[in-house]
Amino acid sequence: MKKSISTFLKHPTKDSSNRSANPPVTRASTILFNSMQELLQHEKRIKANKKISYYSYGRYGSSTTIELENILKKLEQAYHVFLTGTGFGGVALAIMSLCRPGDEILVSDNVYGPTKEISEQLVKEFNINAKFYDPDRFEDLKDKITKKTKMIIVENPGSSTFEFQDLSKIVSLAKKKNILTFLDNTWGTPLYLKPLKLGFDLSFTSATKYYSGHSDAMGGSLAVNKKVFKKVMFFYKLSGYRMAADEAYLIIRGLRTLDVRLQKHYENTKIVINFLKKQKKIKEILYPYKPSSKNYKLWKKYYSGANGLFSIVIKSKKKSSVIKFVNSLQLFGIGYSWGGFESLVLFQDLRTNTKYTQTRRYFRFAKDEYIVRLHIGLEDPKDLIEDLKTSLKLIK
Repeated sequence: MKKSISTFLKHPTKDSSNRSANPPVTRASTILFNSMQELLQHEKRIKANKKISYYSYGRYGSSTTIELENILKKLEQAYHVFLTGTGFGGVALAIMSLCRPGDEILVSDNVYGPTKEISEQLVKEFNINAKFYDPDRFEDLKDKITKKTKMIIVENPGSSTFEFQDLSKIVSLAKKKNILTFLDNTWGTPLYLKPLKLGFDLSFTSATKYYSGHSDAMGGSLAVNKKVFKKVMFFYKLSGYRMAADEAYLIIRGLRTLDVRLQKHYENTKIVINFLKKQKKIKEILYPYKPSSKNYKLWKKYYSGANGLFSIVIKSKKKSSVIKFVNSLQLFGIGYSWGGFESLVLFQDLRTNTKYTQTRRYFRFAKDEYIVRLHIGLEDPKDLIEDLKTSLKLIK
């Protein structure tokens, strides 16, 4: 029976040996075999880097993590999915598996902070050079490719500043040059965009965010095609980058309602944005809501939906008043991450942030313009609007 994605997420697999609605949590380090012959045969398959339906040791996973892998393989339409203990672990797994001394990586200038940090600092220790390109200028990406370029790392849309890129053009260029492509698809999730189907070699999603949906689990998902599978599997086995069974269980639980939650996040966000776009203190809303904008057209070209994460650009003579606005919000928690049931707010002081190197995208905003990132949760949007309306009065 062919299932829609919504039905599949509720009924992904059938296991006659387990009668519970959700798979049990299997915590195991030692896996037992019926005989030495069975164990040795299994080891041969592992050494040959063949896909296997179960593992010989807890470092490779458990029945719970395999259940999650299988669900995500179907959702991503992937050859295989690797699960990591944190979202960022999936980024590190991709780079460390496939890049070697002397290689170059091209990184979108608007990536997640830790992705920028590993590109600028850690990989240098391995003699891997990172270059950053302007996500708004395809020609900049094209001009920075050299014979040493091994991988292009794209985040779409970009963290905090939400630029959308023409993904097919990037894939087409990379294939001509025999360059690997990686897409951070955490914002869209494979529910709204399937990067591997588009031609990317690696598709990454932070399972901490919308997959979990309840702000109580950490994890990463790296979906790969057959071309890169063996090399990623080799490093995955050695590195011990694996997800715990308890985290996998929580993420499976969250996936059951992924489609319903994302739709509600989007509906609430549209209502809130309709209010925000009328506020004079807000100069710009960084979200694909205006059909006339470049970002809207690129979003519509590739995505079948959107979610609750966006930024607003506030124009103010005083940075302190913008911080007061953030602090005074009652229904928006102040904290990192996003993708849970709750609304969140974060003041993005990108211009003076010394944790990560300052780059071009931060300076397209004037000195009296400040970025505040919002995640619209599952609360009543009318209450969220009242909260925002009251706090906006504090901005000078």
